Amino acid sequence: MSGIGYRRLVAVALVAGIGLTGAACSDSKKDDSGSKAAGSSAGTPLDPKTKVTISVDCEPPTTKPAERKQWTDDVAEFNKTYPNVTVKSKDAFPCEDPAKFTAMLQAGSETDSYYTYMTDLQQVLDAGQAADISAYVNDRTVPNLKDIDPGVLGVLKDGGKLYGLPTSNYQMGLIYNRKIFQDAGLDPNKPPTTWDEVRQDAKTIQDKLGSKGINGYMDNSAGNQGGWHLVSEMYGVGSKAVDDSGQKAAFNNDQTKSVLQSLHDMRWTDKSMPATPGLQWGDVQKAMGTGKIGMYVGAPDDIPLVVQQYKAKFEDIGMAPIPGGKTALFGGADYMFKKSDTPDQIKAGIAWVNFKFLTLEKGQFNYPRNKTDGLPVGLPQPFFFTGASKAKDTETKTANATVPVENFKTYVDAQVPVLPEPPNAQKIYTVLDTVMSGVLTNKNADISKLLSTAETQVNSLLAASQ
Repeated sequence: MSGIGYRRLVAVALVAGIGLTGAACSDSKKDDSGSKAAGSSAGTPLDPKTKVTISVDCEPPTTKPAERKQWTDDVAEFNKTYPNVTVKSKDAFPCEDPAKFTAMLQAGSETDSYYTYMTDLQQVLDAGQAADISAYVNDRTVPNLKDIDPGVLGVLKDGGKLYGLPTSNYQMGLIYNRKIFQDAGLDPNKPPTTWDEVRQDAKTIQDKLGSKGINGYMDNSAGNQGGWHLVSEMYGVGSKAVDDSGQKAAFNNDQTKSVLQSLHDMRWTDKSMPATPGLQWGDVQKAMGTGKIGMYVGAPDDIPLVVQQYKAKFEDIGMAPIPGGKTALFGGADYMFKKSDTPDQIKAGIAWVNFKFLTLEKGQFNYPRNKTDGLPVGLPQPFFFTGASKAKDTETKTANATVPVENFKTYVDAQVPVLPEPPNAQKIYTVLDTVMSGVLTNKNADISKLLSTAETQVNSLLAASQ
């Protein structure tokens, strides 16, 4: 299971129980001005002669031998440039367990450079554990900075200050089974891009292949997955979950109603969806991997999962942009830097993250090595580069691809603008589960009433969090 998938599962379990207690629920941020003053030298790269030790978490576990060896090899190569930097790697899988992460922040026991999810920034700031790295990050310390999607960097900022650097991200889209499309007489190179087209193609699949137990489309309705999918789908048609102030619900509108109506009609009129919707993370992935559905909304990290765990074939899986293509929900992971780090530790941490995760043809972008090590090459992830860096990455990835990159061309080429998850995301998803469940399990569901009730509930929880 992917790291993102693990977090989705654990976050669901945490929502009703622990919330974000203690430091994570603080009404006001602790001092987040940064670590010890670095003076005017903050923006200069680390001097290779500087002797400094940094601890870094998220070293791949021994159960992932190829990734573990690559990490070790990368530390050795990094030390060719910075021979006086000692990198103390901390084995961690998953890289973040939300409950342990909360406890770690409360205790201040994180490593000097530490892995977080992009949705963790507020929690880290509330705990007072984030170093402000704004003065340290520029095109000298991170040469590809100009080509990192501003929307991705924006999620790692607060009050204009930068607190992290991205290492991976996902953008929601439409995952589909190309073989099923072909068997149903549809063109697998022309996936649907609107909900009307999704409904039409799903019905065609159902009409042609339903007798074989294959459904056209599947969606989730529970375990916070229903709400997460609904937010992803409303983003696609131009709606938001909350307004720009973050204080009021913004989803009770015609755009969201149109998505829900399409889902309702696929389920009850066309009968192109399973009678039982997905109830937890993994349900739709299993259905796709075992060839039982034609389409679902998901993230690129699902693709290796459906292949490795459920024995689908890479050549049979394609990906298209989120239906509607207005905006796409995105998330991912990053590294932040401990508030108590010295300036040299921050510089060394940034240098390591830049080498391992942000330098083309190095670290995670060393595609020839990934190919040799038997890791899939060609998937549309990470997805945070734009401009010349994106073009170069695509070129190198394609030249070394072990999976058919053309299967993801419409997704990659679309360049859909991104939006992050809403504030209090998991609690909002819990509320919106009831909307998805209502539509997918009740033929006579009143969509307007479901949304109005959810709007009231979300407004209440947002007000309580202010």
